[in-house]
Amino acid sequence: MDNTGGMTFAEVLALPGVSEHHELRSSFGFLAFHGGPVERVTSLIATKAATVANASVYSVDQPEHRALHIPSSRVRPEESSTMQRVFDHIDFVCAVHGYGREMDKQHVLIGGQNRDLAEHVGAHLRDALPPIFPVITDLEEIPKELRGVHPQNPANRSTGGGVQLELPPLLRWNREAHDWADAPGLEPTEHVEATIHALASAARTWDPPVV
Repeated sequence: MDNTGGMTFAEVLALPGVSEHHELRSSFGFLAFHGGPVERVTSLIATKAATVANASVYSVDQPEHRALHIPSSRVRPEESSTMQRVFDHIDFVCAVHGYGREMDKQHVLIGGQNRDLAEHVGAHLRDALPPIFPVITDLEEIPKELRGVHPQNPANRSTGGGVQLELPPLLRWNREAHDWADAPGLEPTEHVEATIHALASAARTWDPPVV
């Protein structure tokens, strides 16, 4: 989905209320450039997973009254000095996204070009999440628009490549509060916490295969 009217990434970043956040730590990086109301809870998960793992992170949050979804292939590090700084520092990346609005969506999808990393992240998520959230790493089972394999997708632009993680609405929803799990005043739910710590564990233990 593209509701930006053809805006560039730089133009989206320049809008009032849009904020970038980054931390440079290890050479493993988390991304969440559809944060705020665009893909709810993704910025929270990426930021907290990076903190727990001592990993690097880059996120973009939009204000609550605006939810512009720019296609990932148009999110270009060269249009943001902050994002470029992160990409100059990292070797591998996990881009955190959310898909769908229907509350029956439950599959966790792991796309991106680095399939070894996808299996590694997938194994950690399978160990951490209950069976109601099946983790899919087979690209053929992931809808084409969610596979994240475009070469210009930021998930694939670090030196070692990376993965695109798509989280379902049900995982990001707080059932008791009837609101998204990142709503003001709410603590992360059990499923969100499990996702954060699984991703952090995956980042800490990632040992790329020797080619």
